[in-house]
Amino acid sequence: MSDTRTGPLERRQRTGLKRYLRTPKGLVLTLLCLLLFIGTVDSGTLHGIFNVCVAVITAVVCDTIALWLQRYPIRLSDGGLVTAVIVGLVLAADTPITVVIAATAIAIASKHVLRIGRKPIFNPAAVGLLAAIVGFHASESWWGDLSAMPAWSAAIVLVVGYAIVQRVNKFPQFFSFFAVYLAFFAFEGAFHVTLAADAFRNPIINSALFLACFMLTDPPTSPARYRHQIGFGAISAIVSGLIYLTFGGLSYLFIGLLSANLWKLWITRQKSVIG
Repeated sequence: MSDTRTGPLERRQRTGLKRYLRTPKGLVLTLLCLLLFIGTVDSGTLHGIFNVCVAVITAVVCDTIALWLQRYPIRLSDGGLVTAVIVGLVLAADTPITVVIAATAIAIASKHVLRIGRKPIFNPAAVGLLAAIVGFHASESWWGDLSAMPAWSAAIVLVVGYAIVQRVNKFPQFFSFFAVYLAFFAFEGAFHVTLAADAFRNPIINSALFLACFMLTDPPTSPARYRHQIGFGAISAIVSGLIYLTFGGLSYLFIGLLSANLWKLWITRQKSVIG
């Protein structure tokens, strides 16, 4: 009879995996992969998964080079993996490979170059994706937020995102973002602004949910204190709304998030001066 008992090494590996999946980055990666699976099944094509794989490989290579140049120990960066998966889930499935590589490389580069200490100033995925829009005129379908599915798909994104918000303790930020976001567009809608009504419909609302749960809550680039979280979420929503009504498109969410990142940098500098 064969011995089915697991050895010490295998038990340690399983324990280590379970422990990692309980970490914020491990949970984010797991839930992003869940949305990846659902979005792929709905689309019926593997192009999206291929883009995600290209982005992941690019992130690993770029992170390795950056760590080597800075003479840091070479390791697999789970933050880089999260950034890569987000880039792949937002870019359209038919995006050229070169654009996927460029967007991911810019995202990872921003993490290592635009930073204070070892913390990035800007959300890396937002930097890479905005650069893809401006520099490469990339199409961003946000297929990973299930926007191609019926309106009820927003509930899936909300449930999955709730787990992230709870794990990283960002409820004030999440609620302030959506309170201001919804109030802003409701106010504009009262004055019959055409674009305002679209903000409450799919795919726009799915995109806002995805950003609020998976990008706005990024611990290194968002504040920890509750009062600062409220300001961070509100600034992101206000800037996003103004950019959307002025220019349209989906880049408004990235600009709003990056503006809030700048505000966080400012309050961090203020605290250091006062201190």
